[in-house]
Amino acid sequence: MFCKKQNGQILLIVMLVVIVASTIGLSLASRSITSLRTSTEEAESQKALAAAEAGIERALQGSVPIATSSNSSSNTPGYTTQVDQVFGNNFLINGGNIITKDEGADLWLATYNSDPNLNYGAPWTGDLSIYWGDSSGDCKNAALEIIIVSGSKDDPTSERYVFDSCDQRILQNGFASPQSTTPENIVSNGITKTFPYGVTVSVSDGLIARVIPIYGNAYAGVIGNGDSPLPFQGYVITSIGKSGQANRKITVFKGYPQTYLPYLSYGLFVAN
Repeated sequence: MFCKKQNGQILLIVMLVVIVASTIGLSLASRSITSLRTSTEEAESQKALAAAEAGIERALQGSVPIATSSNSSSNTPGYTTQVDQVFGNNFLINGGNIITKDEGADLWLATYNSDPNLNYGAPWTGDLSIYWGDSSGDCKNAALEIIIVSGSKDDPTSERYVFDSCDQRILQNGFASPQSTTPENIVSNGITKTFPYGVTVSVSDGLIARVIPIYGNAYAGVIGNGDSPLPFQGYVITSIGKSGQANRKITVFKGYPQTYLPYLSYGLFVAN
């Protein structure tokens, strides 16, 4: 026969086993619930992303982007798109998207005309301030090449300006230093970027400027102080997809096709 002391020990052991088993069970259940929740959130996020992409595709179906929407339900993802024009005296170049190294982005100074037989309209005259870079450091930022094409499509002239924020590279490449190192905030279509470097060039009868990062990719913005606002550059299209509690946002820029004209391709430029 077991004594009372033995009975108490057995009860204690049984209680410990029950407590340990309960703890392990609750832990496994919690992990299962968390894993299920994570899987559900990931699935909803992917559905929301697909809906946002569908919104972009729908907005771009016509020659002129249009804002559209598709209501979401408990079973069907939906999207809402917004279309903003880019023009004026203060905006982000390339719709606020990063500009690829050595490729660059076009900044239209005159009114674009897709007909190769016609000149661009209303050439722009004034002071053009270009800003670029981020807070990563002078020598971790891209240098900047700016090509200004002026005159007319049939009889153009070109000037080339090159700037670099890195003193060590300037010793080798001979570029000029930025004229401004005071941070400049540029707000465009709901996007705000702060640029540490800035330069200003004077433009007379400008047709187009190409802004080309060197040594790396870069964001850039422009402020124009001229006889008229800078012309239309394109559209920033924002699409927000929703599925369940998940929201995904996509922003794209639809501008004009990049210009590859002889006076840009062959480098007939005056070095600054």
